[in-house]
Amino acid sequence: MACISYAYKTLCLFLLFVVAASRPTNKPKVFNVQRYGSKSDGKTDSANAFTSVWKSACGRKSGSNKIYVPKGTFYLGGVEFVGPCKNPIEFIIDGTLLAPANPMDIKQHIWINFRYINDLSISGSGILDGQGEQSWPLNDCHRNPNCPKLAMTMGFAFVNNSNIKDITSLNNKNGHFNFFSVHHFNITGVTITALGDSPNTDGIKMDSCSNIQISKTNIRTGDDCIAILSGNTNLNISNVKCGPRHGISVGSLGKNKDEKDVKDLIVRDVVFNGTSDGIRIKTWESSASKIVVSNFVYENIQMIDIGNPINIDQKYCPYPPCEHEQKGESHVQIQDLKLKNIYGTSKNKMAVKLQCSKSFPCKNVELIDVNLKHNEVEGGSSTAVCENINGSTSGNMIPQHCLN
Repeated sequence: MACISYAYKTLCLFLLFVVAASRPTNKPKVFNVQRYGSKSDGKTDSANAFTSVWKSACGRKSGSNKIYVPKGTFYLGGVEFVGPCKNPIEFIIDGTLLAPANPMDIKQHIWINFRYINDLSISGSGILDGQGEQSWPLNDCHRNPNCPKLAMTMGFAFVNNSNIKDITSLNNKNGHFNFFSVHHFNITGVTITALGDSPNTDGIKMDSCSNIQISKTNIRTGDDCIAILSGNTNLNISNVKCGPRHGISVGSLGKNKDEKDVKDLIVRDVVFNGTSDGIRIKTWESSASKIVVSNFVYENIQMIDIGNPINIDQKYCPYPPCEHEQKGESHVQIQDLKLKNIYGTSKNKMAVKLQCSKSFPCKNVELIDVNLKHNEVEGGSSTAVCENINGSTSGNMIPQHCLN
């Protein structure tokens, strides 16, 4: 009987071992870039090593995967990460990714580019250093048709159900983060920095995206903190600090024939500090497309020494003289716009500019509790201008409103 009992226990233990070994593990497989030949010396190009890591992680069929960039400085000449991948990928960056100082050494439009990927997570304490100082003097395309194409720092195209958090982007050559046809994406705790006079260094630029959330993000750059272009819907921006330079801009819109409507934008609990504009919607004076900009809410917005705190500009013409087609009137319809609890100081006496299209006047614009004071006492109190706009006001209003 003792032998039978011993044999039975041994068989049970063996079966338990087999069952445990056959169970899938939830622990992700870690792909350390240094094990694929990447060197943290700030000199050796790690682009091939990063590409090899990505192919291994993206192609792995079982379980989730984690790509890890440890502390150190990794020089990258330009890299693309292309899906679709077999499983979710977590990309953790704790080191510094260093771009070439010479812009001609990046042979692609975006320095670090992610395309055709679902379920991507990027995080870490790391830095994307674009080394843009050498490139900024070359960014003169508005007056030089032969200007070089400068690479943006990081791009996402056709990326869904993904997120980026806690990363720092520093001294980009062109834009910092570019999003095209991206859906269901969260941006949290990101720091974006470039000198205030660095040209065209937009913080976050979005085109044809939906269901994007941006929160707890600090943007100090040389152009728009956030640029919202054609075809964007369901955007939620909250707890963002923006400044210096151009604020949060919708547009410019209407220049191209194939543009799409922009709708359902919420901007809440944002601080603008020292920017030329705060809330800004700009459409070309001579429009090629008839689109609708609608259902926008701006709420709890602080303005600190802002050039144009509230600026709807449907006569946008950045480099005159412009072509005055169709009598120079924008064909972009702006409607259903609410601005609530907008307060602070204006650098200019005219704190509110609502200059809409004569052909397509702004409709249903609501101002609630606006308190924008001119920050120079000797210059008198702040003023507002309204053109071709229908709407209403309620609560405290400084400057005195000009709505019909």
